[in-house]
Amino acid sequence: QVKLVESGGGSVQTGGSLRLSCTTSRHVNYYMAWFRQSPGKKREGVATIDIDGPTHYAESVEGRFTISKDTAKNILYLQMDSLKPEDTAMYYCAAGLGVPFPTLSADYFDYWGQGTQVAVSS
Repeated sequence: QVKLVESGGGSVQTGGSLRLSCTTSRHVNYYMAWFRQSPGKKREGVATIDIDGPTHYAESVEGRFTISKDTAKNILYLQMDSLKPEDTAMYYCAAGLGVPFPTLSADYFDYWGQGTQVAVSS
């Protein structure tokens, strides 16, 4: 069992930045990803990082968000720059084995955190 705990959410104005962190309970050699969900909308894949480091982003965040990981510290990050009101959502980190990289489909991820809220005001 893998426990994931997100942190770093908050409220910012348009154009601002936030860095989300996801701490894992133990070292995991899994595919990792960030998803987000707004009220009334489906959970949306934002970014994923392969076991060996390659990354993939949703078109809506390409060039603004950066996913990375510190394997030694068991932490996954999401650096979010140039934030827009439409980025407002609950953000979740996820981990999985056997993920057909690159994919942003939630179906392939086995473990999920509880989420951290991001609010971007205009």
